[in-house]
Amino acid sequence: MVDRKVADKIVRSHVIWSLGAGLIPVPLFDLAAVTAIQLDMLKQLANLYEADFSQAQGKAFVSALTGSTLAKIGSSLFKVIPGVGTVLGGLSMSALSGASTYAVGQVVITHLEASGQFLDVDLESAKAVYQEAFEQGKEFVLGLKGQEDAGKDVFVALEKLGKLKEQGVITAEEFEAKKQELLNRL
Repeated sequence: MVDRKVADKIVRSHVIWSLGAGLIPVPLFDLAAVTAIQLDMLKQLANLYEADFSQAQGKAFVSALTGSTLAKIGSSLFKVIPGVGTVLGGLSMSALSGASTYAVGQVVITHLEASGQFLDVDLESAKAVYQEAFEQGKEFVLGLKGQEDAGKDVFVALEKLGKLKEQGVITAEEFEAKKQELLNRL
């Protein structure tokens, strides 16, 4: 039996990454980054639940669930407007990205706990669960923002850590170990 706390921790860390990715100032790159984060979350959850997973399956699953991304795309494209558009688009995209990642994670956990595989997903039922979980995700994101002082410190440390990795001061393995240590503080 899978420990639900471990699954929830996987979702939580990916929600945090999605919040950051939603702030990427380049329109549509933010969407690509969030999608990549959601696919990584699916892969980790599939591994945890010992379910078969492929990138193609994951992409199809995420696309089917989040198909109504017009609001996200609008937030992303809003960033094109200099100044206020970048700020407002980034903030709304960040919140939507975090809520969406939370919802996708909840749908996957619920489904894998019930059936154990991705292949037998009833998309209509999954979409209904996604919509409900998306609303819960908004509340979850607000709760995370309440913890933002601790989170800001972690994000600053992660940013510095990423720069050290880019500069070759630390290895990718050292980066991953420290990143996980920092995320565990949240």
